[in-house]
Amino acid sequence: MRREGNENCKSTVVKEFVTVAFAEDMELAKQYQELLRNNEISVRIKRQPEMAQSGFSDIAIMVPEDSLDEAHALISEKASYDDFFDMVFNDQDSDQFDYSDFEIEEDDDLY
Repeated sequence: MRREGNENCKSTVVKEFVTVAFAEDMELAKQYQELLRNNEISVRIKRQPEMAQSGFSDIAIMVPEDSLDEAHALISEKASYDDFFDMVFNDQDSDQFDYSDFEIEEDDDLY
């Protein structure tokens, strides 16, 4: 027995986009967008004015719900690297580290 289907009815998958992060500015949003696209994750940047009214950034980075965990891991990893480099390279204006607060014991076994 042959089964006939309606050829006019095509199945389309609509992906639900969810917010994975908020960017401080559009430059950072574009960096996140590039990072996610380079890892084959669909991404949208959307302004959410209700967040700005609450005093938060209104630039939402949105990804398909099924990519949320991977996108979050990528953005978190990038933020960690950025924080590290900011700490290292932006502290050049501060005083040199003062080692005098530490006691140093002479130990002949180290040589």
